[in-house]
Amino acid sequence: MSVLKITKDNFEKEVMQSDKPILLDFWASWCGPCKMVGPVVEQVAKETADVARVGKINVDEEQELAQAFKVMSIPTLVVMKEGKVVKSTVGVQSKQTLLSMLQ
Repeated sequence: MSVLKITKDNFEKEVMQSDKPILLDFWASWCGPCKMVGPVVEQVAKETADVARVGKINVDEEQELAQAFKVMSIPTLVVMKEGKVVKSTVGVQSKQTLLSMLQ
C-alpha cells in the first residue's frame, strides 16, 4: 500500500478509526532530514502493508494536527494503535527502527 496523505479532514477516518497500527510522519518540503527519511517511510509502507498503515502529515499544511501532537522538530514519527499514541521519535530513523516501532 502507498503512503496516505493525512489531513485534518481525513484524520478521524484514516487514523483514529484504523484497525491497524499507523505510522505518522510529520514532515515539511523544506526539511532536509525529512527528505532523507521519506524513502525509508515509503519502504516501510510497502513492507508492512498487510499489518500496518503509514501516513504523512505536512506540518505547513496541517498546523492544527502538528500542534495537537506537540510537534516541535521534524521529522517526528509517531505510531498510533487504537487511536492512541504508543511510540514516537524525532529525527532520521532507520528502516529497522521504524519497523520495530510498529510491532
